Amino acid sequence: MNVSRPIRARIFPAAIQHNYRVAKAKAPDSRAWAVIKADAYGHGQMRVAEALRSEADGFALLECENAVALRAAGFRHPILLLEGIFSAADARQVVAHDLHAAVHCVEQIDMLAAHCTAEHTLNLHLKINSGMNRLGFDERTLPQAWASLEKIPSLNLSLMTHFANADDALGVNWQLARFRLLAGVWRGPVSLGNSAAILRHPEGHGDWVRPGIMLYGGSPFADTLADKFGLQAAMALESRIIAVQQIAPGERVGYGGLFVAEQAMRIGIVACGYADGYPRSAPTGTPIAVAGRMSRTLGRVSMDMLACDLSHIPEAGLGSPVTLWGPGEAGNVPAEAVAAAAGTIAYELFCALSPRVPVETVSVAS
Repeated sequence: MNVSRPIRARIFPAAIQHNYRVAKAKAPDSRAWAVIKADAYGHGQMRVAEALRSEADGFALLECENAVALRAAGFRHPILLLEGIFSAADARQVVAHDLHAAVHCVEQIDMLAAHCTAEHTLNLHLKINSGMNRLGFDERTLPQAWASLEKIPSLNLSLMTHFANADDALGVNWQLARFRLLAGVWRGPVSLGNSAAILRHPEGHGDWVRPGIMLYGGSPFADTLADKFGLQAAMALESRIIAVQQIAPGERVGYGGLFVAEQAMRIGIVACGYADGYPRSAPTGTPIAVAGRMSRTLGRVSMDMLACDLSHIPEAGLGSPVTLWGPGEAGNVPAEAVAAAAGTIAYELFCALSPRVPVETVSVAS
C-alpha cells in the first residue's frame, strides 16, 4: 500500500522465527502452537505463518475461514480453532479441512459429532475451566461432555486450559491443581502453557504450549521487558516530524491544552495519531525516539498527529525520523514502555494497528 503520509509499520519475520525458537527452548519437552489469532496480533496472519512455515508444530487461531485460508495456501500443519466452532457450517469445515477444534460446551461437541463419520477422525481439545471462568467445562458440566464425546466414532482427544495469573504473583499452581482434579484419571495429551507460563512456570507447560505475545517480541509481564527473556521485537511503528513549533512559557499544546510549557520549548508534530492505532490514552511523557535520541510526547494525542519534545534535540527538524514503538530508524522504543505509560498492554498496541497504516515486511538474508 502506497500512501503519501510518512507513517509505516515494519514487520521483522526473522524476529518471529527467533522468538518461536525461544519458546521451544523454554519448553523443550513440549510441542508449540504458534498463536496467530487477531491477524497474528496485528502482524499479519499469512506473513507470520509464512515466517514459521518450516518451524511451527502447529498454528492456533479463532476463525474457521482463516484456518481454511491457511489450508488453501498449502499449510498442512495441525491448525487449532482456539474457541472451537460457532456454527454447523464451521463443523463441516473442520471435517473437510482436518482442523483441530477446542470444545468448551456440549453444543459444540454435538454439532461436530453430527458432521463426522467413522472414516474421519476428529481432533478435539476439551477445554477445562480451571478457575478463569471464561470458557470450559467444570465439575457440573464435565460428565455431560464425556457422555457426548463417547458418541463420536473416531476421536483424537486432548485436554486444555488457560491460565489467568501466569503473569503475576498468584501463578499457575492453583489452576493446575483444579485442572488435575477435573481431569481425573486422564493420562492423554494436555495443552497448558501460554507465553507467561512458558517463560516462568515450567510446571505449567504440558504436551503442547501456546506462545502468543512472546512470538511478537512482547513481554507478558508488567515488571520485565521482553529483551530480558532474549525476545526480539517483531514490529516497529515509525513516522516523521511534519512540523516544528517554538513555544513560550505558559503556552499550551494540543486539544484541551493539557500540556503547559514551563519554559521556552521547541516541539515537533508527528504524523501519527489514534486513528493509526496509537493510544489516545498515552499521556505527556510517553517515550518516543526522534533522530536517534529518546524524547517524550506532549499533550493529548490527536486523531492524526501527536506532539513531542525537541528542545534537547537541535538536529531534529522537518522530516526527521520518529519511532513510536519497536526497533525503528530513529531508535528503539519498547512497546511495553509505551503501553505502560498509556495504561494498557503491548498486546493492545499491536492489535490496534490501523488498516490505514502501510505495513512493510523486512526481509533478512539468511
